[in-house]
Amino acid sequence: MEFECLATDGHARIGQLRFPRGVVDTPAFMPVGTYGSVKGLDGADLLTSGSRMILGNTLHLALRPGIEVISRLGGLHTFMGWAGPILTDSGGFQVMSLGALRTIDDEGVTFRAPVDGRLFRLTPERAITIQEALGSDVSMVLDHCPAYPATPEEIDASLARSIKWAERSRRAAGEGTRALFGIVQGGVGIASRLRSFEALEPMGFSGFAIGGLAVGEPASERLAVLDALKTVLPHDRPRYLMGVGKPADLVAAVLRGIDLFDCVLPTRNGRNAHLFTTRGVLRLRNARYRTDENPIDPGCPCPACQSLSRAYLHHLDRVGDPLALRLLSLHNLTYYQMLLARLRAAIRSGRLAPVAQDILALEAGGSAVR
Repeated sequence: MEFECLATDGHARIGQLRFPRGVVDTPAFMPVGTYGSVKGLDGADLLTSGSRMILGNTLHLALRPGIEVISRLGGLHTFMGWAGPILTDSGGFQVMSLGALRTIDDEGVTFRAPVDGRLFRLTPERAITIQEALGSDVSMVLDHCPAYPATPEEIDASLARSIKWAERSRRAAGEGTRALFGIVQGGVGIASRLRSFEALEPMGFSGFAIGGLAVGEPASERLAVLDALKTVLPHDRPRYLMGVGKPADLVAAVLRGIDLFDCVLPTRNGRNAHLFTTRGVLRLRNARYRTDENPIDPGCPCPACQSLSRAYLHHLDRVGDPLALRLLSLHNLTYYQMLLARLRAAIRSGRLAPVAQDILALEAGGSAVR
């Protein structure tokens, strides 16, 4: 992986991530393909949406279908038919989200698989081995993501563990050619976040992720963390905000120098007929759309908006047709990619502030499309 920052506007920046499998313009949004698929969408759909890089999950793929299966069939790219870059999360988020199904110690985590109850041991070394077997273009260190809220003692313990696990992950990865990102943890405390970065910085990571946010904390605390890190994270390496988020969250983070995002929100909301548009949120299940002949969003290039009415899509959703899941997820992903393209263009022209203000005002107004 190579990263180049091409232009800045305040703390925001545009750049390029260059991989043998393709170029990703940043800031960029990665659709979430936890099990090797972005639910209901294939590779052609993802390209149509404007997506160029996707995310998979180490723990879930190791449980199903298993690393042996994926390796035997040529690695994750071949297995899922995706030719572009893939970033794999290490399983650190599941340390928090599957708290009732895991036990943690200083050496690693033991999960009880939610599907069949079998035990699965994940260590920093094994997380790297699995990601190498998957063939991901960017791997993540195993970290301990604390819940919110957490006591100072809990934050200190999770941070110390994350730092040790980052060192072990780095050693396990060696001097291979794949990119490896460190993950800045530390809850919402500024001092603990800075302590985390200071420990990670000498380890020589290809980029830095900011984990442990969007887990229930107020937006003001999340932005305070980003404000503290925007001046200390290296300018020449990509910055990845994990698991975020709503359109307004992306805009606020881009203003603070973030380059990469992932979130289940656009596809999950699409499957529930909650649609993002350039004029506000459209809740397609509302009865008013039963006879509406307009497209979801006239300015959207997605297949649904180009050829189908709100009435037809409302009908597909009401009768439970899987086509609705695909088309509405594809629309929301297209909206997210258009949003990031708009922000990149604004940074390039030095007009990010007014563009961001317009987007944030629309989001804050909570306007609904009629």
